[in-house]
Amino acid sequence: MWKYNKKGCFLEIMWLIKLAPLVREISWSNNIIIMEKCKDDLQREFYIQMTKRYGWTKRVLTNFIEAQTYEKYLLNQTNFDLTLTEERRVQAKLAVKDEYTFDFAELSPEYSEHELEMQLVNNIRSFLIEMGGDFTFIGNQYHLMIGSRDLYIDLLLFHRRLRSLIAIELKIGEFEAEYAGKMQMYLTALDEQVKLPDENPSIGIIICKSKDKMYVEYALKQINAPIGVATYQLRIHYQKR
Repeated sequence: MWKYNKKGCFLEIMWLIKLAPLVREISWSNNIIIMEKCKDDLQREFYIQMTKRYGWTKRVLTNFIEAQTYEKYLLNQTNFDLTLTEERRVQAKLAVKDEYTFDFAELSPEYSEHELEMQLVNNIRSFLIEMGGDFTFIGNQYHLMIGSRDLYIDLLLFHRRLRSLIAIELKIGEFEAEYAGKMQMYLTALDEQVKLPDENPSIGIIICKSKDKMYVEYALKQINAPIGVATYQLRIHYQKR
């Protein structure tokens, strides 16, 4: 049961009136969870929209709120304001988190980038859920030929709402500026060689173990292709001796 004073009840009623068209789009039980766990109107609107879009159950919604999904989208680092049209910008920002949680990956303490990639591929359903719901899997180690050189994108996805190819590079260390330059080349090649005529330009996401936010900001400023930089967390599995 809710325990609100008069002011609290008044604020909840005002919130319901303000977001009435959205509130009616999801179940009342999900609305109760959002009202109880979220204290900010923008945060509430975000979870209502996401619940409506992806059909989240009460358990899934609660898990996403407790994992601070809203904050992870809010803090994301991209150059989309400089590289995407206004009508695509908001949707693209919602496609990139600031941090991903790969706790389904079973990795040893000294894992490699290849091992991380294979764990994501082997747990593709969990991986796509963590990415956000609108992604579909195309392939890993996706081959591109530029001149006489063979290049391989770690993971290639497609975002249905953006209608864009999404190139993902995995790095088990800290973000380096050279990763952005390499990603820009991948995106150029995808747009010229792979993108279909009715699809939008490709987008890149570089997922690293850590990053210096100021360094990332400077690294992306002069990049002309749309790129986001995120980090990841995972649970290390220690083998019993």
